Amino acid sequence: MRTAITSLTGVTHPVVQTAMGWVAGPRLVSATAEAGGLGILASATMKYDELEAAIKETRSRTGNPFGVNLRADAEDAERRVDLLIREGVKVASFALAPRKEMIARLKDAGIVVIPSVGAARHAEKVASWGADAVIVQGGEGGGHTGGVATTLLLPSVLDAVDIPVVAAGGFFDGRGLAAALAYGAAGIAMGTRFLLTRESTVPEVVKRAYLVRGLTDTVVTRKVDGLPHRVLRTELVDGLERSGRVTGLVRAVRNAQRFRRITGLSWRGMLREGAAMHHDRNWSQVIMAANTPMLLRAGLVEGDTTAGVLASGQVVGLLDDLPAVADLIGGLVADADAILARLGTR
Repeated sequence: MRTAITSLTGVTHPVVQTAMGWVAGPRLVSATAEAGGLGILASATMKYDELEAAIKETRSRTGNPFGVNLRADAEDAERRVDLLIREGVKVASFALAPRKEMIARLKDAGIVVIPSVGAARHAEKVASWGADAVIVQGGEGGGHTGGVATTLLLPSVLDAVDIPVVAAGGFFDGRGLAAALAYGAAGIAMGTRFLLTRESTVPEVVKRAYLVRGLTDTVVTRKVDGLPHRVLRTELVDGLERSGRVTGLVRAVRNAQRFRRITGLSWRGMLREGAAMHHDRNWSQVIMAANTPMLLRAGLVEGDTTAGVLASGQVVGLLDDLPAVADLIGGLVADADAILARLGTR
């Protein structure tokens, strides 16, 4: 299935596996690449040396193109850009808009730049700076998300820019891919669906906790880090929702210390990264922004569903299996092909 995004990135199918922190590592990314999709390594939860090792391991597992997601405001962002250039990574994606100069450096090295955006004006900005494509996530998506549904956000972005647009938020099967292509998108990106696969390193007990959830079992909360964050409803999340500012600050400082030990970030660097995400927030939220990965790690790595935050899209309520990545992508594309062919004969 050829589209503008497959031509741009060199992959076979217009299916992107998003850069989920603690989840999108070499095993999942290489499985996606081998199946013909675009897998993206999540580097925000990795030290520089860990990212370097992850890129090498992914390349040892697959000869197909893959990408790396970067934090443009990270302490060592420029050094990581150098790493991607040196290693010849095919795609650089960004959760926050990269600087114009950073886009230019990557493009000059032949790397495809695909930022994620949440509004048409953001897509226009990065397109004017030279971004090759954008991923646009509607409010159904997990993790940091907006309030506009994909069915409205996607066409608004498609009307605003003339670069390829990949749709995210609410996608999990061939019907979604066919619908996105009908809108004019160049492909789809999925997170929760890839989290719930055999190659995902998320502990089995956590995967099972996802699979029993319904369509109304996620909630958008600002108590994780001050930004809208779609997660599974849990006792911890309910507790965060009830907590006051003092309790939240104590919790934030405790988690920040743990995150600092794991990542090697200085307090100054961690606060700077948090402040970059929260220009008008209180200090509790600024600290939480820099250490939110610790709450995700407790569930997605350590398997503690009572002490961790479990990011999830609303599609979790429609998922009841753990397919192999190759079966997921192959079946999804085949179903989309059949739907489009059927519509074409009417």
